[in-house]
Amino acid sequence: MTVTKQRTPVEEKFVLHWGEMGARWGINRTVAQVHALLFLSERPMPAEEIQAVLGVARSNISTSLRELQGWGIVKRVHLSGDRRDHFETLKDVWELFRIVLDERKKREVDPTLIVLRECIAEAEKTRGSSPHTLQRLRELSGFFESTTSWYDQIRKWPPSAVAAFVRLGDKARKVLALRGR
Repeated sequence: MTVTKQRTPVEEKFVLHWGEMGARWGINRTVAQVHALLFLSERPMPAEEIQAVLGVARSNISTSLRELQGWGIVKRVHLSGDRRDHFETLKDVWELFRIVLDERKKREVDPTLIVLRECIAEAEKTRGSSPHTLQRLRELSGFFESTTSWYDQIRKWPPSAVAAFVRLGDKARKVLALRGR
């Protein structure tokens, strides 16, 4: 039997905040809190302990764990001598956010691009379509196409290369001679 570890005030604050942020990002609060708890945990945790620490229904914990596993950021692990399933999350924050961005792109950006392309095609075929509307749709589609293409390239980089690129910050703009633009 696992002894339930009590959260420190800092851990409590982070878990609650991560839950609030998750809700703002369109993610169920409990899902985000389970993720935060596992992220801070030094060891894999069984569902019963997650339930005890967060004080939410077992069914809510099970649903949350399934969703996090579906995203690919939490995995089930087995510990020697313990028949229960334990869960852990990715610890590499760069890999974690790459996976989250992949999922968000798949669920939000890709469907938007499909609709934009359909709207543009329909507007081009339809007599009386507004040139202004068509122009705006093309601009928005171009933006999504460019950023998606850029992301598809960047996501293939190892996490250390992405971290180095991000740390470049304003130096990248200077290298590209984009001062004042």
